[in-house]
Amino acid sequence: MSRKSKRPKKGSASEGAPAPVSAPSPVEPVASPASSGVTPSAERTSPASAPASDRQAEQGGPASVSPGEGAWAAARLWFSAYRVEVVLFLVSFAVLASFSSQRFLRQSAAPHFIYQAQAWLEGRLDVDPEVLPNLEDWACVRVVGGEKVRCEGRPLPTDRWYVSFPSFPAVLMLPFVALHGYQFNDTSFGVIVGALAVALFYSLLRFLSKDGEVERSRNENIALALILAFGTLFFYCAIRGEVWFSAEVMGVALTCLYARNAVRAHRPVLAGLFYSMATLTRTPLLFAGLFFVLEALCPGPDRLAQLRGLASHWKPAARKLGLFALGAAPLAGLAAAYNLYRFGKPGEFGHAYLYNNRVNIDIDRYGLFDLAYLQRNLEAAFLKLPRISLRPLELGYDPHGLTLLLTLPLLVFLVFPKTRPRLHWPLWLTVAVCALPGLFYQNTGYMQFGFRFSLDYTPYLLLLFAIGGWALRHRLVMAAVVLGVLVNFWGAVAFRGYTEYVRNW
Repeated sequence: MSRKSKRPKKGSASEGAPAPVSAPSPVEPVASPASSGVTPSAERTSPASAPASDRQAEQGGPASVSPGEGAWAAARLWFSAYRVEVVLFLVSFAVLASFSSQRFLRQSAAPHFIYQAQAWLEGRLDVDPEVLPNLEDWACVRVVGGEKVRCEGRPLPTDRWYVSFPSFPAVLMLPFVALHGYQFNDTSFGVIVGALAVALFYSLLRFLSKDGEVERSRNENIALALILAFGTLFFYCAIRGEVWFSAEVMGVALTCLYARNAVRAHRPVLAGLFYSMATLTRTPLLFAGLFFVLEALCPGPDRLAQLRGLASHWKPAARKLGLFALGAAPLAGLAAAYNLYRFGKPGEFGHAYLYNNRVNIDIDRYGLFDLAYLQRNLEAAFLKLPRISLRPLELGYDPHGLTLLLTLPLLVFLVFPKTRPRLHWPLWLTVAVCALPGLFYQNTGYMQFGFRFSLDYTPYLLLLFAIGGWALRHRLVMAAVVLGVLVNFWGAVAFRGYTEYVRNW
């Protein structure tokens, strides 16, 4: 019996003619699946259909591929597909680590998630108060008359202490804390997550370009990813560590993963999973679920007709929403049970129980969200300007905030888009619902450089610019990009936060 080649050859007299068996060469290159369209295993004749002598030659001859060679070939194939993402990760990591400077080599002064992870590893749901590095932004619960209340006055031995933030960042740190304990470096971890977020944002743009949602070239998508990294508040947040900024940066990375799977609701289970991760990192991202709902119910272009037609064609949309909920439910259920155990409410993450905090007066008077906070948050987001002193010559910033018109100048071009494609309104509505809670929140984000809560929806704002039709080579756009990079470079260099305050750097 003779073997037949499974791949037809050009110029052969007959595709079905027997192919002569030649002796294997000492080194047989592995064909790339990207270039040939088939895998190396598919190019070979099945051993079961070959003669015994040929099977022995293939099993013991030099043409056989070892597991190591196969893994190396797979790695090269993966790198060729994602080389831009890899390069963006490495470049972003190098720049962010450099600007992190001495912080990169040591733990920040607010490593709350590390202490949460270590407490879990020790088999406890609260945090050991004997090892707390400080008392800044920790939740303290005291039981009085069978009711859980915020601790007042001196701490008591029966008080229970918790991290007053959503806990998913602690979940991601868990394996590293298991290796390094309380000494794990949250600053370098944040730099790595930041570099990964930049690569993920480019991957999202590439996916949207391939899908026809964004009309940008590869170089333009690279430029937009670098604008996220160094032309927004992401820059100074990614180099610090600290509980507040670590969550913001991780929220950006998870937003990219969520948005990629939520577009056209094409992967509802994964979209739900990443949505729950994002929400349990930054609670305002709960409202980003609107993006998936719009993509499932009325993806467009005629959204009103699609909404009217849901009465008779509701099953496909209901199926997508059900799968989305299925993906989000496991983590959401665990978080709700955890909050119920800690604070007696499934939706409480701990800010109502902040120990000895400056914001407690406002929380007691108005609650966590109220119209009374709107004015100062609008000022922090849009009206705060740099402080300029002439004698001596100094440039300063307000730790309550800095106008987005300086920290994200591209915002101006979103008001006057040249095109309004399919994703225009879903993205704008997502920005609106994510931004509004922060504007009515009891805290402006102090201490900060710029209105850091805007990072929750900055990826959606940059996506709006990507689809808005403005050319990156336009003079006004280039000027805005340069201004944004310069302002955020200033923030990365000049901002002195809690770590510097505690360590007197």
